Amino acid sequence: QMQLVPSGGGLAQPGGSLRLSCAASGFTFSKFLMGWYRQVPGKECELIATISSASGSTDYHPSVKGRFTISRDNAKNTAYLQMNSLKLEDTAVYYCNAPSIRATPTYCGAWGQGTQVTVSS
Repeated sequence: QMQLVPSGGGLAQPGGSLRLSCAASGFTFSKFLMGWYRQVPGKECELIATISSASGSTDYHPSVKGRFTISRDNAKNTAYLQMNSLKLEDTAVYYCNAPSIRATPTYCGAWGQGTQVTVSS
């Protein structure tokens, strides 16, 4: 059974940085595209970054492009999200997913555990 456990969230100041990790198990991690999502209260689950399985090519939502970097370590079955130049509006619960295995719900919380990122001065 697929399990994805995000971690690394916390409190950061505007302009600060955080690094999120996503530990994967229960599937062949290296063969699947991975994505990071975030959930803001009152809004739908938002895909913010993806990384392909083979080439490692990446794609970003315009709101995070140039500030966030997605990466993966297939040997460790882990995906990462380096978040720099954090803004107040980055405050959200962050999740990871393999979208070709598990569908994206309207609200990310349906997946279960996320990691809270709070940006505040």
